Amino acid sequence: MLRGPLGQPGVKTRFAGHETFPLRRLWLRKAYDAVCEDSEAPAPNTFDKDEGIIRFGVGKNMVAAIKHWALACRIIEEDPERGVGALKATPFGDLIFHRDSGLDPFMESLATTWLLHWQIASNFERATTWYYAFNHLNAHGFDRDGIAEPIRLLCAQLDRSRASSTTIKRDVECFVRSYVAKVGAGAVDDQVETVLGELGLMREVSSRSFAFRHGPKPGLPDGIFLFALADFWARRAPEQATLAIDTLVYEPGSPGRIFKLDEDALIDRLVDIERVAKGAFLWTDSAGVRAIARRGEGLPDPASFIASAYPHTKALAA
Repeated sequence: MLRGPLGQPGVKTRFAGHETFPLRRLWLRKAYDAVCEDSEAPAPNTFDKDEGIIRFGVGKNMVAAIKHWALACRIIEEDPERGVGALKATPFGDLIFHRDSGLDPFMESLATTWLLHWQIASNFERATTWYYAFNHLNAHGFDRDGIAEPIRLLCAQLDRSRASSTTIKRDVECFVRSYVAKVGAGAVDDQVETVLGELGLMREVSSRSFAFRHGPKPGLPDGIFLFALADFWARRAPEQATLAIDTLVYEPGSPGRIFKLDEDALIDRLVDIERVAKGAFLWTDSAGVRAIARRGEGLPDPASFIASAYPHTKALAA
């Protein structure tokens, strides 16, 4: 059985919703604005296939994809208090996309892309293939079947017959195209619009095989790394006062896994963490056991670290 939530019986999985479209730059802002505009509507139809075509100026499949990615990135969420199908903006969505105070409402900063990658690759219930590939795939090189087949077997083991082989293969194809731009005729839109490929986390080895890029990520801001660290800690073991380095490198859902930071790259960030985190976390190395300790009784709010990754925004100047 796999470690982490993906291996637990009863956990929800999803292999569809994006209609094979990778995340594009302006979709999340459009989704956030639309949901906010409909926040007082008694019967909102924000992503209705007919209304959505007019509202977003795209085809019905893209309307569905916009909704899918906004949910997977935790920009919006379901609002059961207002009824079935109702949606609302999340505090995270407000933090990034609010018209007046948002840190990066037009997604101009690479920090936002790193942040969205974390939100997707840690979201096993809405982006199962992404979660599996970044957190459980150990092969140095892999092809599409090397992702699809283990997922199919896992679904069979957990009695999830609704996920067909065809659906999983399409999901894997969308995953690959999200990080490695499709090459060839008709692929211009993907090369220009695909957002996650900017991070350089995957490379194409051949026409059929790929590999993750492990090691230092100089473009990953400290504030986003600290958010991920605190978010992982809060999900995995909020009661623990320390986390071992091995946990942060190898545990499913960890910063090491999702950002593809090897042990050396992670330690390079952690040895100075007390200064970078303004005392919220401490590096410890006692009796040969390297770990990160938190200061105080509880964990800091993960979102409290994000703003430091946007030093030149008007939100911070206010």
